[in-house]
Amino acid sequence: MLAQAALEAEMTERIGAAKGERSEMRLGYRSGYYGRSLITRVGTLELRVPQDRDGRFSTELFQRYQRSEKALVGTLAEMYVQGVSTRKVKAVTEALCGHSFSASAISSINKSLDEALQAFAERRLSEPFPYLILDARYERVREAGVISSQAVLIVVAVDGEGRRQILGVDLANRESRTSWRDFLLALKERGLFGVEFVVSDDHEGLRQAIREVLPGAFWQRCYVHFLRNALDHLPPRLADDCLQELRWIYDRRE
Repeated sequence: MLAQAALEAEMTERIGAAKGERSEMRLGYRSGYYGRSLITRVGTLELRVPQDRDGRFSTELFQRYQRSEKALVGTLAEMYVQGVSTRKVKAVTEALCGHSFSASAISSINKSLDEALQAFAERRLSEPFPYLILDARYERVREAGVISSQAVLIVVAVDGEGRRQILGVDLANRESRTSWRDFLLALKERGLFGVEFVVSDDHEGLRQAIREVLPGAFWQRCYVHFLRNALDHLPPRLADDCLQELRWIYDRRE
């Protein structure tokens, strides 16, 4: 079994000698095994984890007290994000790996995901971001057992070296001046500064929010949104030709 072989190889590297090998480079001695069950995507593995006399050996195959493969835990978290019920998650994991996670175990995994998301959403912004890209999309969201369409507001920043990162994501009942203003104000409270240039679509409420919260920043209409909006006014048979013409004009706008 590959997992068992990996454990043995780790121990050999740790003490500098294989099992039963005589070596002047030996750094320690083996001291038996202890059993460990590890739940994976392909079933439950029963492993014999080697120990050393000093009790310092720690495998990289799994963390101390970890009982489930990280990839499996990630799958459970993804199902949670997609709105799959606890009952269905239990059924999927039982069919997938022969183990049914309890509701409390699934809730614990979901809690750690919520904590990681909260830490991301509340992290301090300690460097200037001269460029911002603002956009929104509508997604179906389950809230209190009711599914509705909500606006997902997204702010992507570009630093002085051209590196992009998502500064924040927020939910709103709809895209409006108020929702964007509150979102941008929250980013400023987290430390956002140094904004010189903002790119977005031509949504009037969004533009008003930018003027209010980031009054010193220049604004530019998003090229992709401009093309989409233009094509909305054309019959499908003319779309390809007009798109090429618009791109030609845009590339020579200077």
